[in-house]
Amino acid sequence: MSQTSLGETMKPHWKMIILPLACLASTNSVCHALIEKQEPAVNVIKGTVAAIGYHMGANTRIDLHGSRHATQASGEARVSARPKGTEIDLRVSDLRPPSTLGGQFLTYVAWTVTPDGTTKNLGEIQINQNGSGRLEARTLSPTFALIVTAEPYFAVRMPSELVVLKNVTNNRTRGQIFPNNSYKLMKVSEYSRSGNPLSLIPDLKKAPLEVYQARNAIEIARLRGAEQRSQRIFAEANAALQRMENSLKQNSGRNQLISDARQTIQLAEDARALAVQHEELERIESEKQAAAAAAAAKAKAEADRRAAVEARHQAELAAVREAQIAAVAAAHAAEQRAQAQAAAAAAAAEQAALQAKADAAKEEAARAHAATIALRAQLLQQLNSVLQTTDTPRGLVVQMADVLFDIGKFTLSKDAQLKLARLSGIILAHPGLNLTIEGHTDNTGSDALNMTLSDQRASTVRQFLISQGLSANAISSKGFGLSKPIADNSTADGRRQNRRVEIIVSGQAIGADIAK
Repeated sequence: MSQTSLGETMKPHWKMIILPLACLASTNSVCHALIEKQEPAVNVIKGTVAAIGYHMGANTRIDLHGSRHATQASGEARVSARPKGTEIDLRVSDLRPPSTLGGQFLTYVAWTVTPDGTTKNLGEIQINQNGSGRLEARTLSPTFALIVTAEPYFAVRMPSELVVLKNVTNNRTRGQIFPNNSYKLMKVSEYSRSGNPLSLIPDLKKAPLEVYQARNAIEIARLRGAEQRSQRIFAEANAALQRMENSLKQNSGRNQLISDARQTIQLAEDARALAVQHEELERIESEKQAAAAAAAAKAKAEADRRAAVEARHQAELAAVREAQIAAVAAAHAAEQRAQAQAAAAAAAAEQAALQAKADAAKEEAARAHAATIALRAQLLQQLNSVLQTTDTPRGLVVQMADVLFDIGKFTLSKDAQLKLARLSGIILAHPGLNLTIEGHTDNTGSDALNMTLSDQRASTVRQFLISQGLSANAISSKGFGLSKPIADNSTADGRRQNRRVEIIVSGQAIGADIAK
């Protein structure tokens, strides 16, 4: 069915109320912004939705998808942007009765959300037994998002957090898309401070839905303190409620009954909003008074403290003057003795501090040396468990025999790769170590060939270690060919020993820095 928007049915006839209340009869963006500011931040949360800037003169179909509160629901809006306003034909389906989301929720309301976060009540969507409903509305803005919320009555000014449908964009969307627009939502607790106020279960055979909404609106306003904080408007709302109940008893006709109910709802919402405003003003005033009292107490305490300090200071000055007059000579002698004693004490303290510092440095050096020796021994043991390792002045020298390379080549055997992988894990556990990889050969073949082979083998080991996670900046490699034998090349055993790759592990952590 077609519903009129909230602003089309409200009449601003209570001019004596302060400015925010005057806005309660309007749905324009300025008034909405002012009303929203009156809602305490504790009652408000934020939501996001994509807005669409519709092309003037174009007709666009927009899909609405159900939220976690109504996953089964869906909707479609046909939007026509015209110079005099944007026409919206919104259809929804598969919506469950709003009371399934909470006994205080009796209807659904459609909203526009502009990119600046302003929300506007487009009107009520009353669903049939199949969960379907329709709303035809118009808005002046050509750029907005569409959402549908569950509400306790149609005349709300801020959407509740129970968003059941909101528009989605896709590649068929015609218009400029403004993603992730933030807007305000009323917390459910604002309408359910006492749980389910009236346990309302609408029986539409006995009365139109607006009747139940009116009763709900009055109860919500009462629970929000409207009887005390907005007595005049709440009294008008109660009077309108009584007229509605009389119309219901007298069977005055559906149109009259709905008219009385809608007037009750609007007045009750005005009373609730004004009560919220007054409550917020009371809170602000209370905070101001508390802050002023605290500031006054602080100022008095500070003044008292300063007065006490000044009095003590004056007393001390008087005592000093009297003591000086009575015993100038004695005071002078005492001052000289005190200075001498202070100088001696300071010198002794300084000497003690220097000695303590020296002792601490010596102890720290001893501890560091012991830790270095222990780490070096631990590392030697760990490396020896993988490959033969020797402790030398240059550092810990890990020996890789010729058999760990393919014969006459510089490629690593599988066994060599496994051993080097284990070695990498050990080195990674001790940050700050440097590795120097040296390749050596026997005297078989030419000097140039041996130099190339030794350099390639050393480089291969370096690249493999880097691939295992070691820093390239901490590893260097070099081939020495046959220039540094460790055994006699005239025997097969000697040549075997000379064909080797040595990994020298050094660094401050183990007390050795190799010269590169």
